[in-house]
Amino acid sequence: MGLQLIPYNTNFDVVGKKNIIFGILIAIAVLCLGSIFIQGFNYGIDFKGGLLLEIRTNGPADVAKLRSDLSGVVVGEATLQEFGSPNDILIRVERQPGGDEEQLAALAKIKETLGTSIDYRRVETVGPKVSADLIRNGVYAVLWALVAMLVYIWFRFEWQFGVCSFITLAHDSLIVLGLFAFFQLEFNETTIIAVLITVTYSINDTVVIYDRIRENLRKFKKLPLGELINLSINETLSRTILTSTTMLLSLIGLYFFGGPVIAAFSFPIIVGITAGTISSITVSAPLLLYTGLRSNKMETVAS
Repeated sequence: MGLQLIPYNTNFDVVGKKNIIFGILIAIAVLCLGSIFIQGFNYGIDFKGGLLLEIRTNGPADVAKLRSDLSGVVVGEATLQEFGSPNDILIRVERQPGGDEEQLAALAKIKETLGTSIDYRRVETVGPKVSADLIRNGVYAVLWALVAMLVYIWFRFEWQFGVCSFITLAHDSLIVLGLFAFFQLEFNETTIIAVLITVTYSINDTVVIYDRIRENLRKFKKLPLGELINLSINETLSRTILTSTTMLLSLIGLYFFGGPVIAAFSFPIIVGITAGTISSITVSAPLLLYTGLRSNKMETVAS
């Protein structure tokens, strides 16, 4: 017999507690929106422009000394972090005042300060136009992903399922974005990836629950919709928790043992998958109660 984290005959009354759950999740959404509009995002150089250098030193790098040396060379703070090994350092410098010539001059000063013994693995300059394009494309990527999920669920099930899944996915995306705003984590290209991974994983759990609801709508035609949704959630609960736990264990391992760069990438995904799992169970299915879903409407839906 396989691993059964949740007993098969569970009977959690998710629908009965929906008002409390919705109230908590709405409060979290309001907090996230408030953080986004009041604090804003801490944009990285991907979105606000600047210099990025990936260097390798002959021995273990003295990050504190490198940071001190660069502090008087560039305008603004230079961010340094190890990645991969103590010899590999990632340097981020915010965009310097002026145009392209000033950026190249700042890069030359940085190289002069670091010396000739440094091996430059990567040097990138991100301009304001590229930054604006990245912001616009990132927004489009998230919005089109949500719309694509809405259309997919709409055609696979019914419009009620599509609308409810869209609301759920938007809430999950908002939580990840709110996390970056509230804690002022660096907002860069990996943030968009984290949001898209959250949306993808959340819809996977949601589809499993929706598929069981559709199956039970045909099987129990006279069962009240609230009880049917509860039954479907409980029948898929073990699978949902087990799958999410497996994924989270892998991500937690990456967070603690993958180094600073991998940790910064895996942390929002951990939060996103956790939020997506909870919302798939407690939001996506109970929302169907407010859409006028009826058993007789679903009898003709093809499997």
